[in-house]
Amino acid sequence: MLANKTETRPYNGEKPKTNFRVAFTLVTTLFFLWGLSYGLLDVLNKHFQEVLHVNKAQSGLLQAAYFGAYFIIALPAGFFMDRYGYKAGILVGLCLYALGALLFVPAAAASSFTMFLFALFVIALGLGCLETAANPYATVLGEPSGAERRLNLSQSFNGLGQFIGPIIGGSLFFSAQQGAAQDGLASVKITYVAIAVLVLLIALLFGRTRLPDIREQESAQSQALEKGLWQHKHFTGGVIAQFFYVAAQVGVGAFFINYTTEHWHTLSNQNASYLLSIGLISFMVGRFFSTWLMSYVKPAKLLIIYSAINIVLCGIVVVGIDNISVIALLAVFFFMSIMFPTIFAMGVKNMGSQTKRASSLMIMAIVGGAIMPYLMGAIADHYSTAFSYSLPLICFAVVLVYGIRQRAQ
Repeated sequence: MLANKTETRPYNGEKPKTNFRVAFTLVTTLFFLWGLSYGLLDVLNKHFQEVLHVNKAQSGLLQAAYFGAYFIIALPAGFFMDRYGYKAGILVGLCLYALGALLFVPAAAASSFTMFLFALFVIALGLGCLETAANPYATVLGEPSGAERRLNLSQSFNGLGQFIGPIIGGSLFFSAQQGAAQDGLASVKITYVAIAVLVLLIALLFGRTRLPDIREQESAQSQALEKGLWQHKHFTGGVIAQFFYVAAQVGVGAFFINYTTEHWHTLSNQNASYLLSIGLISFMVGRFFSTWLMSYVKPAKLLIIYSAINIVLCGIVVVGIDNISVIALLAVFFFMSIMFPTIFAMGVKNMGSQTKRASSLMIMAIVGGAIMPYLMGAIADHYSTAFSYSLPLICFAVVLVYGIRQRAQ
């Protein structure tokens, strides 16, 4: 069986701790990789509008293809890993990621927006595999009591990738002369070929590294076998909360520039973009800081506090007080930081052999991010951008309810 080839048997004594540390370090690199990919997405959106002359509605298909791929691949990836293990799922994900990045070469040669959409779709299929594997794997590489803290630490490097992505894209994509499509797409092609090489090198490293077989840890959580998957309230609630959280995160970022230019009248689009980068920095800092804070405050309690604060902040955003509401919107990024990894870790905790299947469904919940921008855009068109932020406010209320229920257990 492939599972026996790609995952080693547990060690005795102190060896597993050392092996866990190596595995955790390697898995954390994956979080950076998909953060980098996501960070480049919004830059590509604007770049393709200028170089390929697509309108805003068409460029929005990038997000639809990206998040739609997550929804499609998550469940098959879970079934695949049930049979072959986490390492096999990671290797498949990395190979798809590299393949999608290399598809940027023929897409650039043809100056075809459709081909770029397909290439991003393939990349996202790979990322969906990686997230389905890496998120639960990080939670089980150690004691269950530290699952939320471990996943938040790994996800901190996802925030780092999201911050670096726009810097790379902004400095390379927009530096070229835009006289012809080929000129504008050359830097895109080079960037993604470099990403493909990096991803393949990491895949090679994973292939040559012995990873701990954590199936015994999963089977030890035997209480999960006594119920059907959807009978676990912490899991069912987690899927719902994750859907609404991802919807809120994507929505907050999607209309950030629109909102800031409308409510801080001296800001240009470019300066608003720089302000967005500050929001992404605060998002990253929030994850590192909150991971440390979880040593003293239980994850469920921190989730309650952060979601309650974001409800208040979104309320200020909806009111639309010039300058002040922009600062409130900027602060939302910091308090969103722990939500995805904390909800994920709580949702798949103590699921035993059902962990991979549970992970698949948690990743499928990311589809909320494909729906929210359209709904917020419709409200913004009919009413105002400020009022559209009432939807993220409702989403954070759902997260708050989930945190309260987990705190009570």
